[in-house]
Amino acid sequence: MADEKKNWIESAKDYVNDLRLEMRRVSWPNRKQVESTTGVVIFSVFAFAAYFFVVDSLVGKIVKGILAYFSK
Repeated sequence: MADEKKNWIESAKDYVNDLRLEMRRVSWPNRKQVESTTGVVIFSVFAFAAYFFVVDSLVGKIVKGILAYFSK
């Protein structure tokens, strides 16, 4: 059991060391890049919301029309 704990502790230490090395290699975006990509994301969310609203409205009207036609 002591060997298992030692293995787990060593594995955790190795993982943390590897994580630190990898984080040093990351190239972080600057403020201007973050602002521009945030703007693109916000615009895209609203554009998709508008698109899905229109599609949902049209499909809803078509389904209501079909149900009204067959319920007569």
